[in-house]
Amino acid sequence: MNKKLGIISSLITLVAVTFFASAMILKNPFPSYFICIFIALGFIIMISSFVSFMKKENIAAGISAIIFASIYGILCIIVYFTQLTTVRLSNLTGQAMMLLTFSQFNLFFNYDILGYGFMALSTFFIGITIEIKTTADKWLKYLLMIHGIFAIFCFILPMLNLFNADMKNGDIIGTIVLEIWCIYFIPICILSYKHFRNIKETNV
Repeated sequence: MNKKLGIISSLITLVAVTFFASAMILKNPFPSYFICIFIALGFIIMISSFVSFMKKENIAAGISAIIFASIYGILCIIVYFTQLTTVRLSNLTGQAMMLLTFSQFNLFFNYDILGYGFMALSTFFIGITIEIKTTADKWLKYLLMIHGIFAIFCFILPMLNLFNADMKNGDIIGTIVLEIWCIYFIPICILSYKHFRNIKETNV
């Protein structure tokens, strides 16, 4: 069951990230918000699947990865669900519009960036636990750990107020950054899929 969940969750995350990259090209942001919920759900299950196969001496790092993944999931699902419901269906004005609307680069945008910071921490800690048995595992391990570096920027950049509603071409810059992230994360999903496929049935 753990192997199947690992395979399925890797595919869900892969498909969701791929659709997210495509959806960002559209002028309507709500499809990408909807897809991001599935990225979070798939990622949490994928990380949990990694932990189910790790050695006992790596359990602390594995539990940390699950906790960080869960924090990411909670923050991002709240942000995107709010965009799909309250922001989309209500006539927000004034302070409420500024705080809740993702495109205003304010409170909920900062929550989202914080969430991805915890996602990066999760990939770093799960990367530590990956045992290298194949070349694909080696690439997976390093990509996961390097992805952890994004946590630093996710924590610091909002504090420097580099993203705000007055920023020129903010939407375009944000889209480019996220497209780059998708290009980086898609190989992680593919390698994770291969990793779970290569696990022997007797280990499940």
